[in-house]
Amino acid sequence: MIDTGMPTLIELPEIEDCAALCSKLGLQFVELNMNLPQYQTISLDAGRLGEAAEKYGIYFTIHLDENLNVSDFNPFVAQAYTRTVLETIHIARRLNVPVLNMHLSEGVYFTLPDRKVFLYEQYREQYLQSIRLFRETCEHSIGPSSLKICIENSSGYTDFQLQALELLLGSPAFALTFDIGHDHCINHKDEPVIISRSDRLYHFHFHDATAEKNHLPLGTGEIDLHKYLRFALQCHARVVLETKTVEGLERSAGWMKAHLMDA
Repeated sequence: MIDTGMPTLIELPEIEDCAALCSKLGLQFVELNMNLPQYQTISLDAGRLGEAAEKYGIYFTIHLDENLNVSDFNPFVAQAYTRTVLETIHIARRLNVPVLNMHLSEGVYFTLPDRKVFLYEQYREQYLQSIRLFRETCEHSIGPSSLKICIENSSGYTDFQLQALELLLGSPAFALTFDIGHDHCINHKDEPVIISRSDRLYHFHFHDATAEKNHLPLGTGEIDLHKYLRFALQCHARVVLETKTVEGLERSAGWMKAHLMDA
């Protein structure tokens, strides 16, 4: 079997309410979203989180800020994002959080008459050096802990992001998240990349989708959910039911309960 969790929801700003719903739905963990003000490192109360986890018999994973860009050319900006990750690692180790989820920023691009020019492509070595430094810094902070920083697919990996991914996966501190809905909406562009590295796949974001719509409740879109559920089971990965409303989450949890044993 696999552990199944839920994201923090805009409808439930209090962590106790998220934890209570998680337990009620028979899920095992809540993924804290650091885009929300109450889940910034200066706001996170490890004691309160620990009490909620113990009370409801759950645990937490953490989704780092989607704006996170440790490769920004402004060193003060890059240092602030890296510091945020290091402070999150410290909190995660205190709470035995197994996964931090993050995106690789594609950075800024210039739109020329005939093409887009990504600045990280144009200044690739500088970009990759920042990724190396980030990897080493996180490795040192994570130490012997089993905590993984899982890189999530989004809008299709660029060449320079693939190089960055290889650099990060060269460390046991880093792994992969597979968001099946995002991948569906880009016609499965990232799926071969992830499948070829399935031994490093620890985490799934699981939601239904159509070509134009993401984050739908399971069973209401076009995705072959059974295929990816079997894949998650093979990888012994955690699965976040990443719908954005209480109603959508309840429907997804019901679908998962009905189909998990058949996968």
